Amino acid sequence: MTNFTESEERQELRRQVAKLASRYGRDWFAEKARSGEKTTELWLEIAKAGYLGINVPEEYGGGGGGIGDVAAVCEELAAQGCPLLMMVVSPAICGTVIARYGTEEQKQKWLPGICDGTATMAFAITEPDAGTNSHNITTTARRDGDEWVLKGQKIYISGVDEAANILVVARAEDARTGKLKPCLFVVPTDAAGLEAQAIAMEIVSPEKQFQVFIDDVRLPADALVGDEDGGLVQLFAGLNPERIMAASFATGLGRHALERATAYAKERTVWKAPIGSHQAIAHPLAQAHIEVELARLMTQKAAALCDAGDDMGAGEAANMAKYAAGEACVNAVDAAVQTHGGNGITQEYGVAGLIVASRTTRIAPVSREMILNFVAMHSLGLPKSY
Repeated sequence: MTNFTESEERQELRRQVAKLASRYGRDWFAEKARSGEKTTELWLEIAKAGYLGINVPEEYGGGGGGIGDVAAVCEELAAQGCPLLMMVVSPAICGTVIARYGTEEQKQKWLPGICDGTATMAFAITEPDAGTNSHNITTTARRDGDEWVLKGQKIYISGVDEAANILVVARAEDARTGKLKPCLFVVPTDAAGLEAQAIAMEIVSPEKQFQVFIDDVRLPADALVGDEDGGLVQLFAGLNPERIMAASFATGLGRHALERATAYAKERTVWKAPIGSHQAIAHPLAQAHIEVELARLMTQKAAALCDAGDDMGAGEAANMAKYAAGEACVNAVDAAVQTHGGNGITQEYGVAGLIVASRTTRIAPVSREMILNFVAMHSLGLPKSY
């Protein structure tokens, strides 16, 4: 990114992804979601075009790009009304962690499937009793000869039914201190002892959320990703990309909502002129557009810092981007619904279904309140509040 403008290559990537996704569109996506079907057709076409694993090194089937590239793909899909939640999880979180910390054998084993879409990987960190406090994770991993045995529960795990494997955050005992430390394990979704139950959600999405029960699941030694003693650093390596992708997901949804609202405001005439000529309609849409563009800029900054290897700088920017994008998305969708009036809460006009999705961008993968805690403590140097 030079002088606040993305490279021509990145801009062309955006154009091509938008062109591909526009052949599907929001109506197709919503119909799939409401009928309980998957968007596998779009997922595999994105993969075939080389966009799904564009951030993964070329030697493992990827495009050799950075997190900024896969974030651009995520945003453009959402902007066409086809937000693919598993893009946040599989290539961005899991792909980044394995590419960075996996052994050569692990990279060869798991990355090609992540890139071509045939072996999607879910990510499991959240637990029923831990919430946003990852220090309270109770899923444990213990050694048993040459194997690991995992036991615990996870909740709100996306796309388990579409995934071949799950990257599970567990805690193993440190032989020197006796304390539990975070470790990452790749668990096949068909492993004996692993059970997943779908959670009923209000969001209009083809990707389901699951509670996962891990009951003495046995894993080979090579299921452990990275250094047994470097789990926390390795875990955070996936969280910056996660926040950047979540921000892109949100700004894309916001752009889609604004596109629908402005098109409606230009055409809908109640008195003598289109309703978009009235400031009560125009100003909220203009404000939402400004907020979305500001969030996009911070997201691009976060991606640039992440791709440059500045993990600390990227952490601050990624959290700010995710916060700004969530707020912008909620405001954009709200303005879009209000612009449509009564039509805004019908299925026909396609904006009502964005309400829960936009609200989710304020909550997941990290809540706005925890981001404010982070910024207060790390950016402003205020005392820790929790």
